[in-house]
Amino acid sequence: MRLARFYADGRARSGVIEDGSIIELTGGDLLGCASVRDSLDIEAIETGDPRRPLEEVRLLAPVVPSKIVAVGLNYRAHAAEFSKEIPAEPMLFLKPSTSVVGPGDEIVYPSHMSRRVDFEGELAVVIGRVARDVSVRDAPGFILGYTCFNDVTARDLQGRDVQYTRAKGFDTFAPVGPWIETALDPLDLRIESYLNGERRQDASTRDMIFNVYELLSFVSRVMTLLPGDIIATGTPSGVGKMKPGDEVEVRIEGIGSLVNTVVQRRTCT
Repeated sequence: MRLARFYADGRARSGVIEDGSIIELTGGDLLGCASVRDSLDIEAIETGDPRRPLEEVRLLAPVVPSKIVAVGLNYRAHAAEFSKEIPAEPMLFLKPSTSVVGPGDEIVYPSHMSRRVDFEGELAVVIGRVARDVSVRDAPGFILGYTCFNDVTARDLQGRDVQYTRAKGFDTFAPVGPWIETALDPLDLRIESYLNGERRQDASTRDMIFNVYELLSFVSRVMTLLPGDIIATGTPSGVGKMKPGDEVEVRIEGIGSLVNTVVQRRTCT
C-alpha cells in the first residue's frame, strides 16, 4: 500500500495511491496528525471518496513528524569517504520538524551562513506505533512504512560547529516523500541520488552498518518514538555539493523518486 498526503480544495488530506489515482482516507488528514495517535493501523485504514487523478493534486510531505532521528556514518564507504572510523554504536542526531518539505518543494540555500550545501540520499523509516524499548525482533511491528529522504547538510558549518544542529537544521533541509510504501523489505534495496540527472550515489541498504531494525531498537531505547516520526538511516558514499538552480533526486527501489530543486535564499529589503 502507498500512503500519501496531498493538497486539494484548500486543505491537506491523506490518501491511498492506486492505479495512478489517490483515494482520500476517511477521518481527516490522518498522516498529518499521526503523532497524537497511539498507532496508525494499516488494517483499519478506510478510504472514501473522491478518487482523484494523481496529476491533479499536489503531493505534500507524507507525514508531519514530531521529530526526525537521523543516523550518521551508517555506510562503511561513506565513513571512508570522510576518513572516519566505523562507529561501534549508531551515531544519532536530530533534525527539527520545521525542516521538512515535500516532493517538488524547494530547498533554500542558506547563503547568508553557508558556502557548501550537500545532498545526502537516504532511506527513511516511518514509525507506525508508539515505540519504547523495542527489541530488534519486534521492530518490524512498529514500522508503518518507508520513504525517500534527503538529509541536506551545510557541510562547512558541520565542520566548523562539530555539533550537527545548525548544519542539518535549516528550514527545507529535510525533503521527504513522495509517499510511504508499507509493503517493503528494507534490508536490500537499491538507493541512488542524481544531481541534474547525473547519478552520484548508488548503493544497497544491505551495506548499512546497522540495519533498519537495529536502528529502531537502538533509538527506542534512547527516546520514545511516536507515530509519524522518521528515522533517517544514513547515506551511502557519493554525497556532493549543490547550488541554486540544481535539481536533486533520491531514488529508492520499491518506493519511487523524491525530486527537489535548490533556490537562492530571498533576502528581506
